[in-house]
Amino acid sequence: MTPASIRDVAQRAGVSVGTVSNVLNRPGEVSAESVQRVQRAIEELGYVRNDAARKLRAGTSTTVGFVVLDGQNPFFGDVVRGAEDEASKHGIAILYGNTDEDVARERMYLDLFEEQQVRGVLISPYSDINPRLERLRARGIPAVLVDRLSGDGRFSSVSVDSVVGGRMAVEHLIETGRRRIAFVGGPFEIRQVTDRLAGARVAVENSTEPVEIEVVATTALTVAEGAAAGARILSRPRREWPDAIFAANDLLALGLQQALIVGGRMLVPDDIALIGFDDISFASAAAVPLSSMRQPSAVIGRTALRILLEETADPELIPRQTVFLPELVVRRSTAARGSSSPAKPAAASGF
Repeated sequence: MTPASIRDVAQRAGVSVGTVSNVLNRPGEVSAESVQRVQRAIEELGYVRNDAARKLRAGTSTTVGFVVLDGQNPFFGDVVRGAEDEASKHGIAILYGNTDEDVARERMYLDLFEEQQVRGVLISPYSDINPRLERLRARGIPAVLVDRLSGDGRFSSVSVDSVVGGRMAVEHLIETGRRRIAFVGGPFEIRQVTDRLAGARVAVENSTEPVEIEVVATTALTVAEGAAAGARILSRPRREWPDAIFAANDLLALGLQQALIVGGRMLVPDDIALIGFDDISFASAAAVPLSSMRQPSAVIGRTALRILLEETADPELIPRQTVFLPELVVRRSTAARGSSSPAKPAAASGF
């Protein structure tokens, strides 16, 4: 017979798993009636609390591992700083690793953090690493996904809805009169890239105007790849240029902008509107201030660290998926043709 779980107890008692957890860990915060119902369910089911993970963490570490997808992207720097700010309140240090979109490096850092017996791991994954994270969890090291939704719900995650962000970005381009839109991004093994493209396609499909969208693939989410993609676009006959570009992140968008400034003549925004994703600090300081989809980077880091600490305290907590909505920030790079200001007010603006 399969041993009763904390979920079974919650169902039998007619309460939430969180209430059962509080009864086990903080009974003073629960009503006497709920305590009685939970204790009765525990007795009826013969529930035995699993303390294995706690025992594995008997000498609880004061370090947390953080594995990021791209250390060159200022977005991830802001996420890590948010986690560090929260960690410092609890006397915890962050051990940082950059995979640079490399599966082998991702595996190396996870092996290292397991050897170091860190308290937990925050990770923005490149590959499908659920089996690897399950191994960590079995050793009493929980993990929280960062900037990536847990598709099967086996791990907690903190992310931004990239599908919604992609849709909002392209809807904005359509509202400014653009009809031939290029999505620039890749590699498509990165979930955020595919989600942003999916959202862009939703905006095109929902448009009441005839709108075309094409995909210009890149091998990385870098400034250099953005500049190369821009050069490829400009190598076409002018009649085949898109009139707007949605870049999968701001680094790509900044590289594209470099390529679109030809011989000192600005092609942005009169010829080609340009919008990115992340709203990194360099976006507002670009030659043509860049419109972008803002992610609450520091909040993502702080929230992920808090969830991780809660799971280290109680390994039987049900994983939760925290999803923030992105915010459209309109700047001059998406101004209507012949206009020096955005065509309509947006949720946020900056120059």
